[in-house]
Amino acid sequence: MTTWRTLTGSALALTLVCLPGTLLPATAAPATDVMISVYVEGSSNNKAVELHNPTAAPIQLGGYELALFSNGADTSRSRLDLAPFTIPAGGHLLVAHPKASPELTGMAAVTNNVVSFNGDDALTLSRDGRVIDSLGQVGHDPGSAWQSGGISTKDMTLTKRGCTVDTDPGDTYDPAVDFSATAIDDLATLGTFTCTADPQPQPPAPPAGPDVIRIGAVQGPGDQSPLVGTKVVVEGIVVGDFQGEGQFNGVHIQDQGDGDDATSDGIFVHGRGIGDVAVGDVIRVEGTVSEFKGQTQITPGTVTPITTSSLTMPTPRELALPLADAERYEGMLVTFPAALTIVEYFNYDRFGEIVYAPERQWTPTGIAAPGDEARAVAERNKAARLVVDDGRGVQNPSPAIHPDGTPLTADHHFRGGDQVAGLTGVMTFMNNTYKLQPTKGATHTVVNPRPAVPAKQGDLRLASFNVLNYFTTLTSDNAKARGADTPEEFQRQKAKIVAAMTEIDADVFGLMEIENNGTAVDDLVAALNEKAGAGTFAAVNTGIVGGDAIFQAFVYKPATVAPVGAFATLDFADGKNRHSLTQTFRHLGSGELVTVSVNHLKSKGSACDGDPDQGDGQGNCNRTRTRAATQLAEWLRGDPTGQGAARTVIIGDLNSYDREDPIQALVAAGFQDMEKRFSGENAYSYVFDGMAGYLDHALANEAAAASIVDTRSWHINADESDIFDYDMSFKKPAEAALFTPTPFRSSDHDPIIVSLQLGAPIAPTPPASPSPAPQPSVPTPSSPAPTASPSAATPTTAPTTIPTAAPSGQPTGAGTTPTARPTHPHTRPGLPRTGGSA
Repeated sequence: MTTWRTLTGSALALTLVCLPGTLLPATAAPATDVMISVYVEGSSNNKAVELHNPTAAPIQLGGYELALFSNGADTSRSRLDLAPFTIPAGGHLLVAHPKASPELTGMAAVTNNVVSFNGDDALTLSRDGRVIDSLGQVGHDPGSAWQSGGISTKDMTLTKRGCTVDTDPGDTYDPAVDFSATAIDDLATLGTFTCTADPQPQPPAPPAGPDVIRIGAVQGPGDQSPLVGTKVVVEGIVVGDFQGEGQFNGVHIQDQGDGDDATSDGIFVHGRGIGDVAVGDVIRVEGTVSEFKGQTQITPGTVTPITTSSLTMPTPRELALPLADAERYEGMLVTFPAALTIVEYFNYDRFGEIVYAPERQWTPTGIAAPGDEARAVAERNKAARLVVDDGRGVQNPSPAIHPDGTPLTADHHFRGGDQVAGLTGVMTFMNNTYKLQPTKGATHTVVNPRPAVPAKQGDLRLASFNVLNYFTTLTSDNAKARGADTPEEFQRQKAKIVAAMTEIDADVFGLMEIENNGTAVDDLVAALNEKAGAGTFAAVNTGIVGGDAIFQAFVYKPATVAPVGAFATLDFADGKNRHSLTQTFRHLGSGELVTVSVNHLKSKGSACDGDPDQGDGQGNCNRTRTRAATQLAEWLRGDPTGQGAARTVIIGDLNSYDREDPIQALVAAGFQDMEKRFSGENAYSYVFDGMAGYLDHALANEAAAASIVDTRSWHINADESDIFDYDMSFKKPAEAALFTPTPFRSSDHDPIIVSLQLGAPIAPTPPASPSPAPQPSVPTPSSPAPTASPSAATPTTAPTTIPTAAPSGQPTGAGTTPTARPTHPHTRPGLPRTGGSA
């Protein structure tokens, strides 16, 4: 890619430094801004960056920022706001590592981890969102360091040779062009650099440029321009202006076209010197063609306004999904007039991105068999998608922008499943993905409003709820904790979980991802009772079970149910799946017993030794989960609580979609899928990579299924952007203030609500051998009918003896120590992601 290197220094002392292939400007500007003057990459933590003010007046650093990009990343790992500082005329400001030597920290104006570089990390210095100097190449990992001619960004002190700055951090980087080097830990040049380069004659004026050519000739019919490295002249009308703060430092122009549908008529003009242009202006651009991460662009040498032109604002090209070849529209103004459905919003808060499709997309293994069928669904989903960005290149943009082009608010929001028509903007290619950069707002239609809690049915309500790492231990106190970072975050998290649980008002909750410290569940129960009234809820006291950071828990209403006997746990003896937690409850209204088993199987995201992702859509560790499912069914058949309950319900986050092997193993063992029975193929409780499905299950044996009158997910989380959650880690103040203490986005999984009508007791009549469940029907949820009538007999047979050990697992009673390993809190199961990040 071509690069500008802008001069700094007095008006009489100008130096122009260019790499081979660099586009030379006709003139150079005198020094007007702060620059990086010294870079110290020393031993241990001896790391520092010196900034220099080369002008004749002090510069107050409001709006200035130093950013670190590590190991080839194109998003910054650390940033330092320089607003508190002022650099006097000709003065310096030193930023040092907090753990640098006393000599170095003693010289520093500020210590900060933004200088935690290791030779292969890039730095940018920006003002009001625009890069004014840089070191290294953002988005490129050089290995251990950038090095040339004996000068390296590792284990050396580098000092600027002259008054040059690099304003394009994405260009090829050579430290020997701008810096001289001294030995490791040499601090002698700190505070001594001055911008006094020897005057040199200006470069000769460039020869007359070539004739104006059509943009289609620059773009060419392929993915890359046939004119890379060539100086060209084009004329076009500005169809997208992205020069503002936090945007892309350029404009998109489009000409009248070349009559070839295989070539795009638009292109991105990137870099300094474009000037104050607006959408609708016609400009002539003379510059050099390059490809930046797959997007064709021109780095301008000169930009000339054209006041008299036959060019008029083009009508946006109408497109529809699936889009066979987006490359032919790269850089052009396009529109999608048809209503598209919002399917993914995972990157909305961090990067302003929303993904659209013609209709809701479903997880492949939720509607198709693993393997070829699931892969075909995944490919269809991928092909029928449009990523819409927000026209900004910064992380955590503020304000967050609603699809209609206005700021998002707590009341003016969108949800997955809503529709948007008339998406219009410029087609770009960034981070290996075609993205629409909007030039105006679209029409948003609420199709999936926030739902009220399902009305109560039956006389017993069970709920399965993944509470997304409810930890009373804060990460600020213990880095191994997984939940809230601060007391404020924890109170926000608690408020949302309590709001959701009190609205569900279940008689028995099976919870997942609660801290395994023996007290987190008590904290939650205390908060529930503070809202619902003293004694409304209680917890089954399991204490600490095993060594995983998280475990399951039971919370129940003593006024309606009572635990019978001790809880039981099943150690799957694989070090991967968390123990199963099982408790029998007596329904006080009818006297009936129900055994509830809450589970949280191994996630798909991280690998299991000997059980890798097979590429069939089931993710990592499928065999590990399937073995656990088989063990669980066998264990439950043996009545692990010893209470002789006829009805057994399995709930929890099984990290498996309904067509996958673990769920099919449970169905084959006689457990019926209640989500599918009442909500059909399109049941969902979780959205991953824009595809909806259910990892959270309610599976019932024959006796329990006969009593279940309704099962459904309450869609309070999966359809919501996490911009509304409790976490404040990356949010700007305006976005953190979007929080409300409501159930919505209390977690990333929807809770599952199971309603039973118990009536008269049922005699336990287990089949002699497991048989597959019948093909489920899909009745209307508001008027389901049980599949069998309860019997009137009470169980009189003794419970099956629980073995002390078995090859398929280790059933245990209360207090047994499991061996499950913790899983990462942010592991997201599903097929590999297909989209990129801004």
